[in-house]
Amino acid sequence: MKILLRRNILIGNISAILLVFAGAFGNASGQSYVQDMERESARSDKLTGGAIEKTALAAGGDNLKITVNVPAFQMTLWQNGKELKTYPIGVGLKEYPIYVGTLKASAVIWNPPWIPPDSDWVVESKKVKVGKIIRPTDRRNPLGKMKIPLGGGYLIHQAKGIGDLGSLVSHGCVRVLQADLYDLADKIVAARELDLTPKQIARAERTKKTLAAELEPGIPVEITYDTMVVEAGKLHIYPDVYDRKKNTIENLRAELRSNGVDASDLNDETLNKILARAVSKKQFVVSVKNIEAGRALLGGQTIAVVTRLPERKSKITGSAIRKRRVSR
Repeated sequence: MKILLRRNILIGNISAILLVFAGAFGNASGQSYVQDMERESARSDKLTGGAIEKTALAAGGDNLKITVNVPAFQMTLWQNGKELKTYPIGVGLKEYPIYVGTLKASAVIWNPPWIPPDSDWVVESKKVKVGKIIRPTDRRNPLGKMKIPLGGGYLIHQAKGIGDLGSLVSHGCVRVLQADLYDLADKIVAARELDLTPKQIARAERTKKTLAAELEPGIPVEITYDTMVVEAGKLHIYPDVYDRKKNTIENLRAELRSNGVDASDLNDETLNKILARAVSKKQFVVSVKNIEAGRALLGGQTIAVVTRLPERKSKITGSAIRKRRVSR
């Protein structure tokens, strides 16, 4: 009996190791920058009908989806087409842009090792080598406390700090604050009813011990590059952070027209002034009603793309979801 038990434990440990290092969960291959630039933001009124319904998590309900709109620096977790939570993020540098298109989250890994990809910035580095495993205890590991592999070398992983939010900071990955990553993981664990106990998760958060949970099937992840979004009756113009020539007069007129907004009275000079206000880390926001009333400039405002500091969670109390879960 003891021999059989030890054998099962060994098999379980080997399976966990394979999960962490399997190529499907982010290997040393170079990243591909194929772009699908025409996809609309999931928050567009054209897709939501003019209102985004929020919901509380349905444990065991699954049907999760993650969406990211790069210029908005927003990541949203959805369940059954309703918003569970939206998180501010950082994304890839201009020279290492994030993938735009559809991917799948294949695992949640606490205290992940890092395998430097076969990319020029790694090849030129004197600190790490392509394909050499960097342990979670190593200061050279940039992933922080968690990674969620998306395939093709792309990851969601921990940000270095608040300064990453609303910024081009990574080599093609989505960066999220630790507290928000923990919240996202809690929701995924509860919705999927993954075979993890609160004790296991607490230990992973407290230590450098790796903990991995496979997501089968993977969670769909849709990444868009939509600089003009009418959401809840308001036009948001985000900066064209990758210089894709998206913020043009022609595209603005097309966006308004496709949302049924009559902008015939707006001349090109006014539209150029509107577009000019969405620069750096600033977005321009104006209601559709003000546009149609001829108050597109006077009725709008320029605000930060990331408009709030993320909510902090107590490490002592943890999330409400984790409190509700019962140890198996």
